[in-house]
Formats: sequence, structure tokens, C-alpha cells
Amino acid sequence: MYPYLQSLFPAINTSSNFFLIAGPCVVESEEVVMHSAEKIVRICERLSIPFIFKSSYRKANRSRIDSFTGIGDEPALKILAKVRDTFKTPIVTDIHTAAEAAMAAEYVDVLQIPAFLCRQTDILIAAAQTGKVVNVKKGQFLSAESMQFAVDKITQSGNNNIILTDRGTMFGYQDLIVDYRAIPIMQAMQVPVALDCTHSLQRPNQASGITGGTPQMIETIARAGIAVGTDGLFIETHPDPTNAKSDGANMLHLALLEPLLEKLVALRQVVNKW
Repeated sequence: MYPYLQSLFPAINTSSNFFLIAGPCVVESEEVVMHSAEKIVRICERLSIPFIFKSSYRKANRSRIDSFTGIGDEPALKILAKVRDTFKTPIVTDIHTAAEAAMAAEYVDVLQIPAFLCRQTDILIAAAQTGKVVNVKKGQFLSAESMQFAVDKITQSGNNNIILTDRGTMFGYQDLIVDYRAIPIMQAMQVPVALDCTHSLQRPNQASGITGGTPQMIETIARAGIAVGTDGLFIETHPDPTNAKSDGANMLHLALLEPLLEKLVALRQVVNKW
């Protein structure tokens, strides 16, 4: 297994189980974030799942000007740091410009490049130069093969600590599909690959500016990802998705996470035998 992944999870053998990136879409309050982190940490400890807590300190890519973007950069980043210090779990958050990389790196362990920004050279270089693990979401508009260029930009900037995450491919204007060939194709770039089980189910709505989703299909996407050998899963989850302030239509209800992960761990054990 990749040494930089193992360094994030020193107490867990990352070679026998998938890793999980999970949490609410955005930091909307300390209460939601801390409650979610506590529950997910407990589940992952019981199931021996390497876990990275995810929440965006700010959402810069919104369809409408009145969409919720965050509670403020520094307050949100401090909440993420509190999660890390309280639960001893690594943290990942999005950055949206090159200037944000160094700022966010002071609070988190993994910097995430949003899918729409995965070709932005200055952001990739800035993230790489922090020395943090860089998780690059594959753009919906890109082939899996083209992600080699994102990997090259980061490694040529002196950082080999990379994760690639597939989040579906555009299918018309208002739907996405998951091409599971992308997982082995990107793994051949000698980096771990995660599958985003929630954003892959987005239903962009250009008319209203409010994105929909089909969260009832999360288990289907996740099971298939484990079956084809993904290294990790990315699942946004929330204790009350109906009232979440961002991407509530895609997120898994937090109460459903544990039974889902139990099934996926059992499936991974079967896959490991082959």
C-alpha cells in the first residue's frame, strides 16, 4: 500500500480494507460537523476502515448567488481542526484557488481539488507545494486517461502523495454515469483511486439552479466500486439531509451509513480472496 496513505492511518492496515472519505458536504455548523465526525469515527473504528473526515470549509461552486457557501473560512477551518484534534482523524477539505492552498494546509491533512478545477495548473502546483496529500476529483468532462496530466503536474512539482477520485461522467446535460473502467485505468497511474458514491448520482438542474440526486442508488454504486477493486470510497453524509444547506439531495442519511459499511466490508473480504 502507498506509504503516504499508511501514514494517515498509523493504527490500521490499509492493505486489507478500503479507505473512506466521508462527512457533510460543507461546514454549516460545529454541531453538525462534530456529531457527524463522532459517529463516523466510531463506525470506522469498529469495522477497521481507514477514515478521512471530509467537509468543505467553503463551497465556491454554486449555481446561484443566494446559495449557501459557508460560515466563513477561518471559523470553518478551525472547526475542522477541532475534529482532527478531538478524534485523531485526518481531515480533507476543498480548495478553490492557488492562494487557498497554504491557508487550508495549516488546518487539514489532505487538500482536495474539485472536479471542475482538476485541470487548473496553478491550483495543482500550489497544493503540491504544501507537501500535503492531494486528492484530485476527476472532472465530469474528462476521460480517465486524461487524469495522467493532473498526476504529472503534481509529481513534477515535487509531491508524489496523490489520490484520484472518480465522480461520474457527464451523460447529457442533467445526468451522470459511472464508467467503472476508470478505476483500473487511473490505478495504473500508480496512485490510489477512490469512487465518489454521492456526487456520481447528482442530477444537475440548469432550470432551477438546485442540484438533485438519487441517494437511493448510493449502495448500488458503492457495491460495484468495491467489486471492481476501488481503493477507497467517498460518501457525503449528513444527520438530516433534507435540511442540509448544500447538496442535501445527494447525501446519505447518517443513520444509514453503518449498515451500508457493514455490507461493503463483507464484500471487500470476498473480493480480497480473488
